[in-house]
Amino acid sequence: MLVWTSDIWGKLMGPYGFGENVPVLLQQLTQKYDQEIADELFEEYLFHQNTIYTVTYAAVPYLGQIACSTKDPEVRHNLFITCGVIEASRNDHKTEPFPSGWTALAEQVGASICEEIYSEYIKAISEIALLWEEVFAYAHTLDDSEKHYVLVADAAYRGSHQVANMLMTFMEEYIVTCSLCKQEIYLWPNDKHRCIEAFAQDPVFEEGQKAYPVIPIAKFLDVEQATISERVIMIDEKRLARDLPYLAGKVNCPSCGVDIRIWRALLEHF
Repeated sequence: MLVWTSDIWGKLMGPYGFGENVPVLLQQLTQKYDQEIADELFEEYLFHQNTIYTVTYAAVPYLGQIACSTKDPEVRHNLFITCGVIEASRNDHKTEPFPSGWTALAEQVGASICEEIYSEYIKAISEIALLWEEVFAYAHTLDDSEKHYVLVADAAYRGSHQVANMLMTFMEEYIVTCSLCKQEIYLWPNDKHRCIEAFAQDPVFEEGQKAYPVIPIAKFLDVEQATISERVIMIDEKRLARDLPYLAGKVNCPSCGVDIRIWRALLEHF
């Protein structure tokens, strides 16, 4: 891991500037975990609008070290989600030995340093991923929205980045685009009938419009859908348990009538 005292921290970018302050915050968290400090680190230095930065890669191994060594299930849970959201936002999955966007950094600090930062990040993510069973057990005490983010993180750790981003973007209402007419289709839950219905216009602003049926799937054939379904049952996330058969199903476009496979259309956003 990049040592605390390295001047390279000051050459790593975050959302609002360089990362010279990050080692101090990481040291504080290592000595005594404080959620306010963790939130400041995440929101001000590591993550912004689904984007991560070079300093994020250097910081994650320290967060992973805390997550894997703590005896506090809440701390483990929080860091599992934090690092999972970071991993979901990584868009350089096939670049080796480090992301292609790091060319300028490599010229400054050397390619070997970039390789080390990147490889330590990948190692940390693989180690945090192993905590999923403990995190799932703890998450049974939480509400559905918090359970949902555990599922986001879990999908990212398993390498299903499109699915992780889809789950992170859509909590209860879903939007897909028709491949033929390019019109948006709004998929909204009907809590009374415990189903999902489709609308041509946003039902928040256009009340009273016709609702179109969404046909749920009877059995999950896609491996990722089946895996998520198993995880949803394990964690008892009731909202996604209700929605998943519909998200794996199909709907006729309200605008042109063409058959839409919802899962595929959702993932096309990502």
